Amino acid sequence: MVLYDPKEWWKLIFAFHKSDTFRRMLPAMLAVAALTLGVAYLENTLLHATFRNSTAVHSLVGFALSLLLVFRTNSAYERWWEGRKLWGSFVNNSRNLALKLSTLVQDAALLETFRVLIGNYVLTAKDHLRDKADPSLLADTREYPRSWYAGATHLPNRIMQALYRETWALAESGTIPADTLLLLNAELQSFTDNLGACERIRKTPIPYSYHLFLKKLIFLYTLSMPLGFVREFGYWAALIVALVFYVFSSIELIAEEIEDPFGTDANDVPTDAIVETIRLNLAEILSKPVPPKSSCPPADKAFSRNTRS
Repeated sequence: MVLYDPKEWWKLIFAFHKSDTFRRMLPAMLAVAALTLGVAYLENTLLHATFRNSTAVHSLVGFALSLLLVFRTNSAYERWWEGRKLWGSFVNNSRNLALKLSTLVQDAALLETFRVLIGNYVLTAKDHLRDKADPSLLADTREYPRSWYAGATHLPNRIMQALYRETWALAESGTIPADTLLLLNAELQSFTDNLGACERIRKTPIPYSYHLFLKKLIFLYTLSMPLGFVREFGYWAALIVALVFYVFSSIELIAEEIEDPFGTDANDVPTDAIVETIRLNLAEILSKPVPPKSSCPPADKAFSRNTRS
């Protein structure tokens, strides 16, 4: 994801990025401009056409096309924003789970196991949404080496299975009370719920018929524009048609890019940075257990001791 300052108008106006639609659409814009110049030369120079073309039809169709593109962009942005909220939930839930574990568990080795498993889960969830989940990239522990994940068709589920096993073992060993499992279950369940929602976004694109119709309409509208504009604007119609084509096609390109927000495009959700944030938070929270409350002096005695001193 590209980070920028929205207040820097001039810098943004003259900035060209690899994801900028102008750069991507330039060959098609030049082709449209060349087509318009050819039509203008044919009508105005060779044929000396005298009939009058009206732009009213193109104005009406352009208005309808604009409404369709607005709906298309809103639908794509809604998917992008939902994806961003889901990954924000990954951050919050991993912190909550780590904070609870750091208080309930006093074994540093167990906390390290949870740190590795939670970090592996968010890393694999990111790669799973890109169809690149790889067990060799995971950190291993004594109980769960990389070979333990081999053969899993859904790698995040395999890691979550390990997390549930370790959590249940805490109750079976008496490390935590059995009813405390309910306190931890909400965060554990949220990981699977969030990933399932991300899979729904990724595997349910905009309906094919709508996609097809919109692209055809943009194509036919652009190709018919020279016939209605060259008689009135002459060779300047090439610039006008290319500009209109750039506007409509760019909106469609942007919508295509953000409707699947979990990839590596410049406008996608910054999942790589989010995963790194989660792993840093886990390392800080689970680096050592929090001392039990009973080992801390009561507040009134500590206050009286500080007062005497």
